[in-house]
Amino acid sequence: MRRYLAVGLDSYLCLLAVGLLVRSCLNSGGTGRAVALLVVQLVALSFANQVLLTMAVRASAGKLIMGVRVIRLPDAGRPGFRLLVRRWLYGLLWLPRQPWHRLRGPAAADAPDRAPGRRSETPQDLAGVRQVRRSDLRSYRAAMRGRTDLSLLRRTLR
Repeated sequence: MRRYLAVGLDSYLCLLAVGLLVRSCLNSGGTGRAVALLVVQLVALSFANQVLLTMAVRASAGKLIMGVRVIRLPDAGRPGFRLLVRRWLYGLLWLPRQPWHRLRGPAAADAPDRAPGRRSETPQDLAGVRQVRRSDLRSYRAAMRGRTDLSLLRRTLR
């Protein structure tokens, strides 16, 4: 639930920021140009929030508020620029089409590339990254430090 609220907050904050910038676009001379400027601003703010901010603090604005962090799989490290850009593009281009695929329903389920009776699942890790609660990440790191300390202790006792 936290992830969905974080996504909602990210969307709301991005739209709020663009809404505040609308005034500068309206005086640009023409509806088409104003819409183009708004779309460019929306994409730029989304990129800054989802890629640059996540690189800096491991979370976008909404995820920071909700206590969610973005980690690289499988080692729970900090995701790199490429992974974050791939994740951002995936969310920007693929996810909005999912309601359309769900509406097509049973006809899409009969596709030949899928096994019969099997639904296609949305991947849990977008582009090799995952969202986790901040407290769970702390617990995982403490456990890994303890496991490393325990293995070092065992080696020294042998």
